[in-house]
Amino acid sequence: MQAGGNRELEARNYLEKHRIMELLNYLTSALLFFRPEKPREYLISVLERLRIAKITGVAFPFFMDHCNIVSMFEMMDTSDKGTISFVQYKEGLKTLGLLNEDEVLKDDGHAITLEKFRAEVNKRTEEI
Repeated sequence: MQAGGNRELEARNYLEKHRIMELLNYLTSALLFFRPEKPREYLISVLERLRIAKITGVAFPFFMDHCNIVSMFEMMDTSDKGTISFVQYKEGLKTLGLLNEDEVLKDDGHAITLEKFRAEVNKRTEEI
C-alpha cells in the first residue's frame, strides 16, 4: 500500500514540477472561450506555438487579446461600476485556468479594476 502512495506522490510532484495541470486547465478554458470549429487542430497549433516559443526564447503568444479580457471583465462587472469583487476576480482566473485549486490569493479589501485583472491574466499566462 505504501508503494501506491509513493507513486501517487511522485505523479503529483511530476505534474506540479512541469505545471501540467495549469497547462491543461488553460487549454480547456481556451477551447471553451474560443470554441474553434476544429478543436484538435486548434490544440495542436497552440502546443506547436508553445514549442516554438520555448525553442526560440520568444514570449509565448497569448491566447486572449485585450478585447477578450475586457469582454470577460465586463461580463463579471454586471453593474458597470468599473470594478469586480475579489470573489469574481478569483473565479475569473479559475475559469481561465490560471489559478491552481490549492493556491491562496490574498484579498486586500480593494475592488479589482480592469487594469489589475488584465495585468494578472497577462502575468499568469506568461508563466505558463
